[in-house]
Amino acid sequence: MKGRTDLIIELEKDTEKSLFYEENFGQIKVMFSSLEDKNDYEKPKGKYATVRLGNIEKLTDFRMAEKAIIFCLKKLLKNTPKNVLVVGLGNREITSDCIGPHTAERILATRHIKGEFAQKVGLEKLKSVSVIEPGVLGKTGIETAETVSALVQKIKPDAVIVIDALCAQNAENLFSVIQFCDSGISPGSGVKNTRRELSEKTLGIPTVAIGVPTVVEADFIKGASCENLLVTPKDADLLSRHISELLAQAINVFLQPDCDREIILNLV
Repeated sequence: MKGRTDLIIELEKDTEKSLFYEENFGQIKVMFSSLEDKNDYEKPKGKYATVRLGNIEKLTDFRMAEKAIIFCLKKLLKNTPKNVLVVGLGNREITSDCIGPHTAERILATRHIKGEFAQKVGLEKLKSVSVIEPGVLGKTGIETAETVSALVQKIKPDAVIVIDALCAQNAENLFSVIQFCDSGISPGSGVKNTRRELSEKTLGIPTVAIGVPTVVEADFIKGASCENLLVTPKDADLLSRHISELLAQAINVFLQPDCDREIILNLV
């Protein structure tokens, strides 16, 4: 019996049929898949990309990993948007659910840097980026979808990038793969607390979801007798920090293609 998973690479029965593109960046592999409206996995229609990093603690070529992530974002968003809202989903107080907030806090917000001030400091080429950590319903009393939808209507971004934690079947995939999709995401899905989805259908603009698997269900760990238990690695806090830093770095570079990479990274 198989457990619940959010990863397309764990669901696909016939990879040759659904795999439509594969690219290598050194030792890092990127796999692209597509799902139609009616599929065997009960997942939303859309394009999916998976970056297989391997053990993040042993990753030596972060620049190649950065290029792989940027490659995926370019494929799913096509053109770099001029005005983007980045949303870090999750609860920073829970180790297995802090990927979103930890990534968001490292994103360079630039919406307020414009006009004469931007010219004076030499940043007139900056794209507009807004960042939010909407928190969780239990603390705010507000659905994440309500918060993000209201912001989209107010600041009118060209696209939304959402980062969240996911659930895997295979413990080997924890913190070692990054999944991208253009079909959006339901906040809390990785920790079995699914809320209203964030997608192009609900927000009205292109929405790319980035997910990192941080937990597996204990029922499906060999020898475990527990039920309804989500398990994460003992060093999940360290793994979360490493992969959040990598994601934020790549997203910052992707969002500012007209600016020098080193300048952007030094501003964060």
